[in-house]
Amino acid sequence: MSWRELLPPSLVILAGLIGILLLCVTTKDVQNPPRCKYGIVLDAGPSRTTLFIYQWSASKENNTGVISEHSSCAVQGPGIYNYSGSPGEAGNSLKLCLGQAMKEIPEEQHDQTPIYLGATAGMRLLNLTGPTVSDTLLAAVTATLKSYPFDFQGAEILSSQNEGVFGWVTVNYLLENFIKYGWIGRWSRSRKGTVGVMTIGRASTQITFKIKERSTDPKNEMTLQLYGQEHRVCTHRFLCYGTDQLRKRLLLKTIEDHGYVRDVSNPCWPLSYSRVVRFGSVHDGPCTGSNVSLRTPTSEDVFHVTGSSNSSACRKLMGSLFDSSLFCSFSQCSPNGVFQPNITRFQVISEALDLVKKMTPSTDLGQAVDSFCGLSMEELSKRFQMRPDSLADHCSISMFIYYLSTRGFLFDLDSSGQITFQEKVGNISAGWALGYMLNLTNTIPEDKPSSLKAIEYGIWPLLFILFVLMLTGSFTRIAYRVMAKDNGQDRILEGL
Repeated sequence: MSWRELLPPSLVILAGLIGILLLCVTTKDVQNPPRCKYGIVLDAGPSRTTLFIYQWSASKENNTGVISEHSSCAVQGPGIYNYSGSPGEAGNSLKLCLGQAMKEIPEEQHDQTPIYLGATAGMRLLNLTGPTVSDTLLAAVTATLKSYPFDFQGAEILSSQNEGVFGWVTVNYLLENFIKYGWIGRWSRSRKGTVGVMTIGRASTQITFKIKERSTDPKNEMTLQLYGQEHRVCTHRFLCYGTDQLRKRLLLKTIEDHGYVRDVSNPCWPLSYSRVVRFGSVHDGPCTGSNVSLRTPTSEDVFHVTGSSNSSACRKLMGSLFDSSLFCSFSQCSPNGVFQPNITRFQVISEALDLVKKMTPSTDLGQAVDSFCGLSMEELSKRFQMRPDSLADHCSISMFIYYLSTRGFLFDLDSSGQITFQEKVGNISAGWALGYMLNLTNTIPEDKPSSLKAIEYGIWPLLFILFVLMLTGSFTRIAYRVMAKDNGQDRILEGL
């Protein structure tokens, strides 16, 4: 049986029409959606190291990526500077989180994924007292990071300038002060302007803000290109004005003011709380070691320090720790010689005020801190399920932040919404890591977009109907021929 017997001329004509129609239909190039790219940043802080995995679309906005935090992993153990006695363990401590990154990032993109470790305040202080030890620790973590298939970008002690500037980038990016996603479904430049950022760390306080003209302190100035705009940013670090160093300085000052007697009263600690303090734990180090007296005890001498919950005395003691000359490193200062930036909106990054804000709804931060500092250890323990040692230092740290904001930088806390205190912006950590990766995307080339040939959607229903008609007609014709042949054979058999 030939194909002419199976297919009638009408179906052959229909098939020809479909072919002609396909040849005449215009096509268009349809771009495939861009794939995601990944980056890894390890924030090696004083108390812990955290690994962040970031992702962004391979297509960028004015040469800068639009980044989101994919996931994070808290490295088990303390910060890497605590491994000075066993440097190899500093590298080994990272392996669990690096293994997680290996699983979460597609294997085919491992060698294209940049990885960077930045060590901050703890390692900066260690580098001052033991540069050989800090170099050995960095060599150990470098060897570990290079053993993984990622694109190694470096493991180094992050300068205070870079930490401040990248932290400023992170905060303003999360607040949508650079770009924002509009209702029309496109990214556009934000018109809100940027905010200054004061980050209160464990060893120092960093203040960073955008300037219009060049400052008189060029070593603390950096120019960034983000989303097609240039930002000249000024930053300054006040070493020894971090929370850990503040605790040491405060205890040392308290012991000195009592004439080095063995029983000492600390007005910034809660009533009925006490602790035995070894003199070497508060006297050693670059922030307190210079305080030398003929009556200075040995490092092994101990003091019994008891809290008194005296807010006014704590405020006075805190004021004695401030050297106003440290805060005038720029051309613009207040009349009393304290640095005062010409900016009205500031974001203060610190977790220390969380308990104060939870306990007292007062909008006056000074009153809230005074109320908190007036509570005994029993009252604090009833309200907060925390270890006594952690609760004991919250008054002094909160008082420090308030004093630093109002007396150190002359912030106007009465301006509603102008000065805000928080640790995170949304649910994202407001550290330097995101800002570093955001800036790094400027140097990572975009993927070339791939495309496919596609037919306009409107022609598909017509083609589908024609194909159905042709197939239906063909099967009907074939079925009719087969049945006719079988009937003919049956008649022949009946004749026999």
